[in-house]
Amino acid sequence: MTTTARKAVLSGLALASTAVILAGCASAPESGSGSTSGASSDFVPCMVSDAGGFDDKSFNQLGYEGLNEAADTIGATPKTVESADETVYDANLSNLADQGCNLIVTVGFALADATKAAAEANPNINYATIDDASITADNVQPITFNTSEAAFLAGYAAASYSKTGVVGTFGGMQFPTVTIFMDGFADGVKYYNEQKSEDVKVVGWDVDSQNGTFTGGFEAGTTAKQSAQTLIDQNADVILPVGGPIYQSAAEAIRDSGKDVVLVGADSDTYETDTANADLFLTSVLKGIKQATDAVVTQASEDQFSSTPYVGTLENDGVGIAPFHDYADKVDGGLQDELDTIKAGIIDGSITVESPSALTS
Repeated sequence: MTTTARKAVLSGLALASTAVILAGCASAPESGSGSTSGASSDFVPCMVSDAGGFDDKSFNQLGYEGLNEAADTIGATPKTVESADETVYDANLSNLADQGCNLIVTVGFALADATKAAAEANPNINYATIDDASITADNVQPITFNTSEAAFLAGYAAASYSKTGVVGTFGGMQFPTVTIFMDGFADGVKYYNEQKSEDVKVVGWDVDSQNGTFTGGFEAGTTAKQSAQTLIDQNADVILPVGGPIYQSAAEAIRDSGKDVVLVGADSDTYETDTANADLFLTSVLKGIKQATDAVVTQASEDQFSSTPYVGTLENDGVGIAPFHDYADKVDGGLQDELDTIKAGIIDGSITVESPSALTS
């Protein structure tokens, strides 16, 4: 696809996406003020993880922490269940419905079909879906994030930091919630090249063809390590793994290689959540999953549940990038100011960040 053709296609997609957002997306939820920490509540908030589990140091863990913070605030006792694999999604949701849950939060787009079926079967129970916007129902609130905006900033930073002139990204599976990171990251590198007249290359993902490197799942293991090693062998010295704990295998590959390679985290500030690998993280692309979950649960407990979708953006602080932490004195001295300017440009619309995945993620 030519650059001109791609721009035309993406322009149309962006217009369609904007129409969707203007038609029905809420601002960032605000935690209610009607409850007092420690107060007793009969409200029962519940959550089902996907196969990554609540200790994935990523989006499952963030959702779990948000649920528990809200429960503590309203004085409720939450019920949670981890899914070993996709075969138990339906059973886990049915189990929670039978336990008197008022709100069930499902973490991850992989639970979309099971959540839709559960919501139809239990119209008196409210549901919130993290990372999925495919369900339209009065008792389901989608919570999604336009992570391409934040990943754009991370891609720009990665290109600025790279010493080899090659950066890379790979994903767990080719779903919109994964590729939206990869699109933004690659386009951020492209923007850096345009601004600086450089030629930093991206390996592992091609935005035009929407083809790249995927492990086929969201588990750490041999395949994820090999995927990272492939990018290292192509001389990438900054890598963004997108897919929960697959970054842990990338960290193993980096340490085994003995090369000066750094990672960009996804979802959480992985420097903070995984101290064993903190030294490898240049920055992270952040989703406000914890805050959004906390707010949605709190609002539901106050009879303020809404099915209006929430989309996290740079403007409403629903997405962002983490500090450079140990690399603060290793990045270009003017980089943070450049990123602040780019962020402002994305918010005011003078810099356009587009991803086909933003329509469905």
